[in-house]
Amino acid sequence: MLPTFTPALGLTPNLTPGYYLRPRPQGFAAHISASQQHLVSVRALTSAELLSHGIDADAVHSAQLVLSELVGNSVRACGEHVPLVVEVYVTSYGIAVNVHDPDPGALPQRRSTPLDSAEAEGGRGLGLVDLLAPGWNVRRSAIGKQVRCRVAAEPEWG
Repeated sequence: MLPTFTPALGLTPNLTPGYYLRPRPQGFAAHISASQQHLVSVRALTSAELLSHGIDADAVHSAQLVLSELVGNSVRACGEHVPLVVEVYVTSYGIAVNVHDPDPGALPQRRSTPLDSAEAEGGRGLGLVDLLAPGWNVRRSAIGKQVRCRVAAEPEWG
């Protein structure tokens, strides 16, 4: 069961403007207006939900990093408060992290910045996604585009 209140943030999904939460088998779909507060809440929800399904802490952290990068890319492409759908759920092959945004033309672009570059101020995000969720892809969806990632994970009891 999904938490209905995020005490540290004062957020009550489905009662907080710009934050609608829908349970789904083994996870959730959060319809959000992109903001720092909503991202923090969705990251906390991701942790609670995945841990409740027996996913180890390292894989949970990886899923949170992938989620943050995808949401950040959507905000950079579409602007502040862009409406997003963030899906996180456990599958037989790991953790699915999908982010939908309304711009089908703003596709994620990898930069040539090496992950270990001391001089670069940015441009490492998709390289990090490549490491944590190899084989991620983008497809057009009914609301724009969907970036689909799979983070490898096994339940701790599995």
